[in-house]
Amino acid sequence: MADVAQPRTVIPPATGALTVRLRRLGEVTVQTLRNPVTVIGLVIIVLMFAMALLAPVLTTPNEPNPYQMPRDWTALNEPPGTPGHPLGTTAHGGDVLYGVIWGSRTSLWLSLIVVAVTVTIGTVVGSLAGFIGGKVDEILMRVVDVFLAIPELIFALAIAAVLGPSFSNIILALAIVYWVKYARIIRGQIIHVKQNEYVDSARVIGDTKFRIYLKDVLPNSITPVMVQATMDMGAIVLVGATLSFIGLSEAGLAEWGVLVSEGQVGISTGRWWASTFPGLMIFLWALAFNLVGDGLRDVLDPRTESR
Repeated sequence: MADVAQPRTVIPPATGALTVRLRRLGEVTVQTLRNPVTVIGLVIIVLMFAMALLAPVLTTPNEPNPYQMPRDWTALNEPPGTPGHPLGTTAHGGDVLYGVIWGSRTSLWLSLIVVAVTVTIGTVVGSLAGFIGGKVDEILMRVVDVFLAIPELIFALAIAAVLGPSFSNIILALAIVYWVKYARIIRGQIIHVKQNEYVDSARVIGDTKFRIYLKDVLPNSITPVMVQATMDMGAIVLVGATLSFIGLSEAGLAEWGVLVSEGQVGISTGRWWASTFPGLMIFLWALAFNLVGDGLRDVLDPRTESR
């Protein structure tokens, strides 16, 4: 008797694509964790995020605004180990431990908001320029060139100075400055991806331009943006702390740059703690995201796959 043909299981295209992407995500995760330097960066990031999320548990929030450092005018320039002030105090009576812990939450909000806004704006502008092309591309890229012609730190400093000393103005200034690099990156990737055969095949079977963009072009163009966003999570906090250090944020804000600024007057007289601890946090934050960004780039960039 002839064998009875077994029915074939047909996987819907959407489900198949999702399975492939989940498998790829698992591969990227495994390859990333094989790099011990990247793992060190991930551990630092997890600890920083945990400290930011647990800030109300680790310290008693200052009322009514927990993001303002509490002042103890009876304990000025107290060294580490002082009862009630494990990391010491600043010349203005600010508790260094409180500033370090709540500064991690301030830095987390700063980096997440700026990266989310800049990636969104840059992706929209870069997609319009790269996918539509023509005069739209020419106009948008000339605007991007104008922004790129000005150094990032100087541009952010000028915007924040014009808007006035405020942490929200620092966020706005950094968002205005950082979106252009994402527009340039995504535009270049889209122009490259549009030349692939699978994009031509999608046009042949009748897919609309918007569907082709969402299904085929954008998912295959977003990898460099992810790597750049990871690195900018560290760079943005560094630039934000610089702006706060020179007085473009609210006085007394629980922010690492403000804390370093308050502690700088005591360095020459041996009162090192008020600047050292927040400065160390800035260093670790920037270092961790750079380590993870480098690790992701090595895994996701096909040009480094052979290594």
